[in-house]
Amino acid sequence: MRLGNTRDHDALGKLMFEAVRNGRSPYTEAQRAAWVPEPRSGAAWNERLADQTIVLDERGGAIRGFMTLRDDGYIDFAYIHPDCRGEGLFRTLFVELRRIAVARGDERLWVHASLMAQPAFSAMGFAIIRRETVEIGDQALDRFEMEMALTGD
Repeated sequence: MRLGNTRDHDALGKLMFEAVRNGRSPYTEAQRAAWVPEPRSGAAWNERLADQTIVLDERGGAIRGFMTLRDDGYIDFAYIHPDCRGEGLFRTLFVELRRIAVARGDERLWVHASLMAQPAFSAMGFAIIRRETVEIGDQALDRFEMEMALTGD
């Protein structure tokens, strides 16, 4: 495991595409295509990741999963390659991200979790604040706003 940097951005965009578009999912193919029509890259992607802490797991030069943390305690991205699901990688990445958040004094972590990610975040101790539906193009995708208090750690 290591911290990500700008050289990783394109690989993270490709991993996100693989995670959303391949493997099992509660979303339809049309919903997945609207959510991530192609691997993310370019200036807007680089700008979005620039101010975030990126924690990633890499084996043999290939990134297997990553999570990102904004300065306000928001977990913006949390993706595991479909071939690596079920290996405890989500927990490993989250434990490191939480350690960083606690060390810098964050009072809470929060996330908009997909239907796929919600059980994993719940297992880490997150509580559901509300279920939401977001419109992306002509598709409606359900997700959960969730949070975890870090005070008292």
